[in-house]
Formats: sequence, C-alpha cells, structure tokens
Amino acid sequence: MALPFDYGWHDLVGNLGVICVLATYFMLQAGRLSADSLAYGAWNALGAILIGISLTVDFNLSSFVIEVFWFGISVFGMVRIARERRRLGARTPAANAS
Repeated sequence: MALPFDYGWHDLVGNLGVICVLATYFMLQAGRLSADSLAYGAWNALGAILIGISLTVDFNLSSFVIEVFWFGISVFGMVRIARERRRLGARTPAANAS
C-alpha cells in the first residue's frame, strides 16, 4: 500500500531521530533515566545527528540551527559528566588503593 505522501529514506532517519529525543525525554520524566547520565546525553546527541542527516535532503535552517545546538549541548553535558566522574573516581579510596 502506497503512502499518500512522499516518504524517503531521509524521513525515516529523521523520524528515528525524533523517536530518540522524545523517548529520552519521556524516560527522564518517568524517572527511568537521569539527566546526569551519559546515556541521556548520548541519546539526545544521536537524535540530533539523525535529524541533522535528514535535513541534508530537505533543508530547513531553523531545524538545522536547533539540532546543531541540541547536539552541542548534549556533548557538553557528556563531557561535564565524564570529567566529574573521573574527578570523583580519583578521590575514592578504592581507586587510590589500586
């Protein structure tokens, strides 16, 4: 059965990105995912990348700008979390005992 509209590969990729972002937000609100987890940032970054890929075929400047910032903020958060974990890991007695 044909769809009543054009649905290309880029639409599928973009919709997968939207699912990543929305599922991540839902998991956060449901208490199943912490905003201070690397997974939260990684899923958001993946969603932004997938949406960005879809924009290479059907470009929209406003969508592109928000996805660039969404990706950048996600990476910033993941770097912050990784640095904090490394800093805290260096302070624990178990880490110093090895």
